[in-house]
Amino acid sequence: MHPWQRARIEKEKEILHAYGLKNKKEIWKMDSKRKSFADQAKRLIAAKGAQAEKEQSLLFDRLTRLGLLSGSPRLDDVLSLTLEDVMNRRLQSVVVKKGIARSMKQARQFITHQHVTIGGKPITTPSYLVPITDEESVGIVQSSSLSSVEHPERVPIQKKAKKPRPVKRNDFKGRGRR
Repeated sequence: MHPWQRARIEKEKEILHAYGLKNKKEIWKMDSKRKSFADQAKRLIAAKGAQAEKEQSLLFDRLTRLGLLSGSPRLDDVLSLTLEDVMNRRLQSVVVKKGIARSMKQARQFITHQHVTIGGKPITTPSYLVPITDEESVGIVQSSSLSSVEHPERVPIQKKAKKPRPVKRNDFKGRGRR
């Protein structure tokens, strides 16, 4: 893989901004997790026997618990997982989805400053993959000032629609040749 691929760099930049990440290393870690699931699925496609079936069911159970697969999964479903699927299961994304934070960056700040709990235990890692069963118990520490819904950082921002500024005829005077 050549290090200077414009398409890859631009895609990483979009993901970096969309998910409010600190650096590209976080993207690579989540992509590495996705690839390890895919590698395990590829190995299980070729394997036969009781052990392969047992490993396959364990893989499906794990991915179903994490919310990456649903229904009756197949190995092809594991191979079709995308980076966005994994990124949406991060604690940072779940906090925004639940409406605890207004943005991904704010969610990251709440998590690292120990304001977010899962099942009563504070979690300080924004990249924690939240299992489906624990998604309901994501909340704010009771002793935190953020536990109040009226806290200024929790109230949704009302964005005003900007009116376009009318162009005046004399705006362009004096900006030509001299």
